[in-house]
Amino acid sequence: MTAIYKREVRSYFFSMIGCIYAFVVLLVIGLMFLFTNLLGGYPYFAITIANWLFLLVMVFAVPFLTMRSLAEERRAKTDQMLLTYPVSVSKVILGKFFAMVTVYAVPLIISCLIPLIISWDSAGAGSLMIDFSAILALICLGFLFVSVGMFISSLTESQVIAAVLSMGVLLLLFLWSDLVSLLPQTAAASLIGFFIILLILLFILYQLSHNATTTAAVGLGGTLALFGLLLFGRGLLPGLLNKILGIFSVTETINNFSSYNVFDLKGLLFFLSFAALFVFLTIQSVSKRRWS
Repeated sequence: MTAIYKREVRSYFFSMIGCIYAFVVLLVIGLMFLFTNLLGGYPYFAITIANWLFLLVMVFAVPFLTMRSLAEERRAKTDQMLLTYPVSVSKVILGKFFAMVTVYAVPLIISCLIPLIISWDSAGAGSLMIDFSAILALICLGFLFVSVGMFISSLTESQVIAAVLSMGVLLLLFLWSDLVSLLPQTAAASLIGFFIILLILLFILYQLSHNATTTAAVGLGGTLALFGLLLFGRGLLPGLLNKILGIFSVTETINNFSSYNVFDLKGLLFFLSFAALFVFLTIQSVSKRRWS
């Protein structure tokens, strides 16, 4: 895994993708630092890197890191060579994943100098703990973003398709809270929403396993659970879908760190656990091709 990690990190910087990514992100950070902290006089760097503009830049920048991770390997047929390495598929995927996370984190780690500058310039008016916690939250968010992009890249041979789909999914995550707030909170809406989610999960399960029996068993269990909820927990249904979907808001966790100065450990665990889930799905997607 270490050899693959080093190979991938070198490839990102030798191909200039990593350099261009770091330059663009640092440029945006520098401009926002200039206008918000230096000219605006705001003593906290956390609010600078956690506002909607910077997060939107990351939504469109991260797919350029992940689009070639597996899609290019499939297009050039070099994935066959990777799959015949004397290492497991999981180590190959993890090596690529941590390499992309490293490239993602480089400009954020460099930006750790800015809170020190603010603290020195404002005679301690800012808070290093708040600023560094916000940077940590963005790095953990990068684990999630990179894992989503890598999973999508494993599904196609086209870098363009992988980039566009990744941007769409990450933009959906960025707008998640606003979209969830638009959903009706009636019992019927919650039930229909849960049924749609069940169908999506069954589709993903079948695509990964191609096992109709397992998919049917999971579908039957999920359907019975929904009917049980309808019969015995009808009073819980109104607004239940909104509450559950609201848990997956990424902007709320970032706002807790930057706006409310709360160290949201639950949010960080959400980022890391779902990143692990998408890495697992990527491993399954690649393993399916290895034995097909």
